[in-house]
Amino acid sequence: MKHTYRAWSAIILAVAFLHISCSEDTGSLGVFPQEDAISTSTASFGVLSNDLLNAVVPANSTTCYLGKVIDPETDQAITATFATQFHTFENYNFPDKESILTKDGYRCDSIEIRLFIKNTFGDKNNPMKVEVWPLSMNEDKLLEESASLFTNTDLWQYVDDSQGPIATKVFTATDYIMSDDQRASNNYSDNVRIVLPREYGENIIETYFSDPQSFRDSYSFIRKVCPGFLFRTVSGTGTMLNLEVCTLNLNFRYYYKDLDGVVHNDSIVSALCRFAATPEVIQSTQFESSNLDELIGNEQYTMLKTPASICTELILPIDDIYKGHENDSISRASITLTRINNQDEDALNDDYALGIPTELLLVRKQNLNRFFEEHQVSDNQQSFTTSFFDTYNCYDFANISRLISYCQHEKVAGMKETNLTEEEWEAAHPDWNHVVLVPVTVSSTTDTYGYTSQVSVNQDLSLCSTKLVRGTADNPIRMQVIYSRFAGK
Repeated sequence: MKHTYRAWSAIILAVAFLHISCSEDTGSLGVFPQEDAISTSTASFGVLSNDLLNAVVPANSTTCYLGKVIDPETDQAITATFATQFHTFENYNFPDKESILTKDGYRCDSIEIRLFIKNTFGDKNNPMKVEVWPLSMNEDKLLEESASLFTNTDLWQYVDDSQGPIATKVFTATDYIMSDDQRASNNYSDNVRIVLPREYGENIIETYFSDPQSFRDSYSFIRKVCPGFLFRTVSGTGTMLNLEVCTLNLNFRYYYKDLDGVVHNDSIVSALCRFAATPEVIQSTQFESSNLDELIGNEQYTMLKTPASICTELILPIDDIYKGHENDSISRASITLTRINNQDEDALNDDYALGIPTELLLVRKQNLNRFFEEHQVSDNQQSFTTSFFDTYNCYDFANISRLISYCQHEKVAGMKETNLTEEEWEAAHPDWNHVVLVPVTVSSTTDTYGYTSQVSVNQDLSLCSTKLVRGTADNPIRMQVIYSRFAGK
C-alpha cells in the first residue's frame, strides 16, 4: 500500500505541474530579446581590374602537350615541347635470363613509346615530325624530382645530346595505318607510336640482370636505367596534341615455367614490359610564344589566356566596404565577371577556334605562385573556384565574404603588431587587397555520402582565351555586399 500511495502521489504532482505550465503565458516563446534581433543592409561597390601577364606557370602536370600551331590572336607560333620520366613497380622482376628467347643476338624483340592523345587542337590530318631525345643520367644534368619546373623552363638543359636523337617520327593525329573499323572500336584510343632502337630495350634487360636493385623503385630506375625522354616538334605547323598517357613498352618472349619450376621449351609466352609516365614521376611541358604584350592593356576588356597565362587582376574595395561598418559582419559579397564574345569567332575554323576557360580560380595575388607550387586546393577563404555560366555568359563568385573579412582582419592585426598607420601598412603591403583570376582544371571526388571535395587544382595549359569586361574608375565591376548586425549594437 505504501508503494501504491507514493506512485499515485507522483502522478498527481506531475499532472498539477503540467496544468500550471500550460496556464503560463507563452507569448514570448521562440522570440529573441530585442537586443539580439539581427538586421541586414546592402550596398554596392566598384571593383577595378587589370591584365596580369604571369610568366611563372608551374609545368608539372598529369598531362603534356606536343606540337606547333599559329595563335589566331597574335599570328605567332605556339610551340610545345615536353619531357617525361617513367614509373616502375617496386622490385620489378623479369623471367629467368636463360628462359628469355634471343633473336639476332637480342633478347628484346622490340621497344616503343606510345603517346595517347586526349584531344587535339588544329588539323588532325596535318603531318608533324617529332624528335625523341634521351634525358641525361649525369648528376649535373639530371632532372631531379625536386626540380621547380615552369612553362618557360628550358628543358634542353636536361637532355643528353651527345649522340643525337634516339628516334624521329612523322605522324598525323589520326593514325591512318589503322582501318576505319579499328579506330571506331571502343578499345582503341588515338595515339602516336614511336619505335626505339632494339639496342635500347636490350640495354634495359641487361641492366636488370646485372643490377636488379636498379628496378627496386622509380628513383633507382630513373638514375640507373631510363632517365626519360624529351619530345620536340621539328617540322610541321597546325596541330597541338594534349597527351593523357605516355608509356614505354618493351616486348620479349620467354619459355613458360610451371609452378614446379620446370621450363617447357615447347611453350613460348609473349610478354610486354610496360613503364608509364604517372603522377609519381615528372611530366613537364615547355611553351614558347610571343607578342603577348599586344593583347593586354585594352580599355574595354581584360584577358584570360592559356597556356600563356594572361590573367585578370582585381582590386577589391575593402576599405570602402568597411567604412562606417566597422562593427558589422559581411555575410555575403558577390561579384560577376561578364565575358565579351569574340567578334571573329564565328569566322574561324572550328579546329582553330580557341576554347573558353571552363573553370576559374580566384586567389590572393600574394599567394598565387605558392598555391600551385604547394599543390593546394581552394579553401573558400583565400581562394575560390567557379565554372563558366554559359546561360548568362559570365563567371560568378557567389560569396567571397570570408576573403573580405580575412583581408580586413589581416590589416588590422598587422597595424597593431607593427604600430604602423593605415596608410603606412597598406604602402608596405600593396597587394593586400588584390586577387587574381586564373584559368584552372579542377579534379574532384565524391564520397559514399555524396560529399564532393577537390583533389587537385592545376593551371589550365590548354589553348584557351577569352575577354572580360574591364573594371575602370568610370565603369567599375559591381560587387554586391550584404551586412549583418545585431539591432542592439
